[in-house]
Amino acid sequence: MSAVVEDKPNSLWRDAWRRLRRNKLAVAGLIIIAALVFVAAFGPWLTPYDFLSQDLDARNLAPSLAHPFGTDDLGRDVLSRLIYGARTAFLVAVIVTLVALLIGVVLGAIAGFYGGFFDKALMWVTDMTMSVPQLLLVVVINASLKQPITLWMEARYMETMNPIYRNSALIDFVLVFGSMALISWPPYARLVRAQVLSIRNRPYVTAARALGLTNRIILMRYVMPNAMGSLIVAVSAGLGTAMVLESAFSFLGIGVNPPTPSWGNMISDGLRVWTNYPHLLLAPAAVLAVVTVAFNFLGDGLNDALNPKGQK
Repeated sequence: MSAVVEDKPNSLWRDAWRRLRRNKLAVAGLIIIAALVFVAAFGPWLTPYDFLSQDLDARNLAPSLAHPFGTDDLGRDVLSRLIYGARTAFLVAVIVTLVALLIGVVLGAIAGFYGGFFDKALMWVTDMTMSVPQLLLVVVINASLKQPITLWMEARYMETMNPIYRNSALIDFVLVFGSMALISWPPYARLVRAQVLSIRNRPYVTAARALGLTNRIILMRYVMPNAMGSLIVAVSAGLGTAMVLESAFSFLGIGVNPPTPSWGNMISDGLRVWTNYPHLLLAPAAVLAVVTVAFNFLGDGLNDALNPKGQK
């Protein structure tokens, strides 16, 4: 008896994954991002030294076997700080992107599906937010909220004596997450709105309305799943953008502040002494550049894989 071999039915995601695997640059970007996730998750167990440990007798050492990326002006191992800084960069990128994505998807989907006054109001708010310079908005948010939040946490510490309220890094993260999310959601809202506007009048949506399905079910089951392709591409690019923004704000002193390691504040510290100790600038700048390019490669690969016009 001859065995009957049945081919697996094709699907959008299986075909997209097959095309993505053929894109060498996208695969390389995916490998680098996977390595970043691994380092961010297991950083404290991977660092050869404590990232806060100071050795004033080993300040500004050049790269060597003991310190592959050298040491900084306080004798701290640069490699250990880079590894721990990956956790900071990854947390900021993921949390900011998820918060901005949630806000953008909800507002954009409702505006595109229902239209009317809410659509006009959302587009006005979106245009106003995108017209304000990002740096100015972040500076205003940090200058306005940092002192009140610090005073509130100090008051909570005096009431509870819980040391978590004395953690200044927590304030930095809250302000960074909040301010960056407020400037990052409009592109997602505009993208989702455009996708929903192009989908809501298609025949299968009209058929779902004819069957008596509610708007919520139609939106969640038929509209949003068909808008996911473009959204995934935007998220992959948004993660890299969030890392660059966090590094830029930390570089300017309005992001994550020392002693918490951040690639941005490491670049800022290295820039002051780069003529004498170039490794302090080159190491964090090179890592940030490689990770950002990896996200761009992955985003381009996803765009090619999920674009139906790219099928041959």
